[in-house]
Amino acid sequence: MPQPEHLDLALAEEFSGHGQTIHRLKVSSPHFKKLMVENHTLWTQIHNIQSGVQAASATHLGALERQRLVILDEIAKLVGDAEA
Repeated sequence: MPQPEHLDLALAEEFSGHGQTIHRLKVSSPHFKKLMVENHTLWTQIHNIQSGVQAASATHLGALERQRLVILDEIAKLVGDAEA
């Protein structure tokens, strides 16, 4: 499992300017923390496929990318709601 600090940094880079909110949600919401881990797992799989480390069909890669977008959308909504 990735280190929690790495998860914070990775999401803070994708959601620039929202690092404090992301950290606050991570420590207060088990659901948010689960989304962070799922996002990182999917990102790793996608990266490995794109860099040739892991073989997969274009269909499978597309499915992973769509799954990750759904998770990122949910993370964005939770961050937005927390900052409202």
